[in-house]
Amino acid sequence: MPSALRQIAQALEGYTPDALRVDVARQAIARFVTPLSETEILPLKQALGRVLATDLISPIHVPAADNSAMDGYALRGGELGDCDLTLTIAGKAFAGHPYAQEVRPGECVRIMTGAVIPRGCDSVIPHELTRNANDQSVTIPAHSILPGSNRRLAGEDLPAGSVALHRGRLLTPSDLGLIASLGIGDVPVIRRLRVAFFSTGDELRSIGQPLEEGCVYDSNRYTLQAMLERAGCEPVDLGVVRDDPVSLEAALRDGCRRADMIITTGGVSAGDADYTADMMARLGDVLFWKIAMRPGRPMAFGRLHCDGRETLFFGLPGNPVAVMATFYFFARDALYLRMGAVPPPMPVLQAISAEAIRKRPGRTEYQRGVLSHCADGQTSSVRLTGAQGSGILSSMSEANCMVVLDHDSGDIAPGQPVRVIPFHGLI
Repeated sequence: MPSALRQIAQALEGYTPDALRVDVARQAIARFVTPLSETEILPLKQALGRVLATDLISPIHVPAADNSAMDGYALRGGELGDCDLTLTIAGKAFAGHPYAQEVRPGECVRIMTGAVIPRGCDSVIPHELTRNANDQSVTIPAHSILPGSNRRLAGEDLPAGSVALHRGRLLTPSDLGLIASLGIGDVPVIRRLRVAFFSTGDELRSIGQPLEEGCVYDSNRYTLQAMLERAGCEPVDLGVVRDDPVSLEAALRDGCRRADMIITTGGVSAGDADYTADMMARLGDVLFWKIAMRPGRPMAFGRLHCDGRETLFFGLPGNPVAVMATFYFFARDALYLRMGAVPPPMPVLQAISAEAIRKRPGRTEYQRGVLSHCADGQTSSVRLTGAQGSGILSSMSEANCMVVLDHDSGDIAPGQPVRVIPFHGLI
């Protein structure tokens, strides 16, 4: 009986697991991920970057009353006409200190920005458009404003009972300000997503351990932890796991008990996946794909079932740059979907290639680049960081963007436009 994931994947146009297009893999993942349902209530100051669990309804009008959009004079718009109009100044209105009386015909009120429009008034003229102003009177030139000018209406920003913010929104600093303006101090959010991760490989050593011949320090766990924290997740570091089925199964079961998602690095290439594939078939619903992309060709994705719990699983390649590429272009959106959020769009720009770029049609390539502004200030150019091997971790530190070369495109000539994704806003 085909698995749920296999059914979803095979129903997609262009599904070929041995040369899977990036866009097809992303569709399969998006259709398979289900959001968390557990919520918690947080004080507003602690809610930045969290996912709103319900629609937030405004309990009040914002603004609460008609108010002035600028400093000037509040008056009756019906008195404006084809002749200059001289009005008696009946008093003053400040933000937080409204004019208490009703303004009669022939009168106006000196008003400051944000002050409540006095009863009887419906228009505000800026001070600089008036003439002959003193403490007792002011002249309004003919045709200087229209009736209703410079008045902000009650509920103009948000009427009471309307949706201020929708469920699934990743809360931003401006969102927190908006919520505060409604007088709301606690917000319902989806609980933080817990993501367990580990690296596989007998050659890997953690920082602080001696580095024997043929061994390397594990960098992937540190990169993953940072990327997960940036995404608002709770990372669970399970360390380095040896290349044997017993250790791998124990680590996967541990991650399944402790987290909502597991991300591993290494152990999914053609030479490593034999026993891994058999184990995944026992533990859950996992497919091994060869993605038509560079860097990051081998990848596993699915769902594990251990001890009555269900956990999403990503098996990423082992090379450091491939780990980052597959995380950002596959796991990132799955994290947000699992959180119950709409994945933030990637910041895609267009730039002019400063050099020739070799590209083979039939795969999507993400090459590390340095984006800079041209002398005209209107366009941007991008150059590659040099060698694009997936093990060259320093190239990611040197780069400030990814150059996206689409599946069907070929070589890029100097001066040709290309799409780039800046790291700012992504990483």
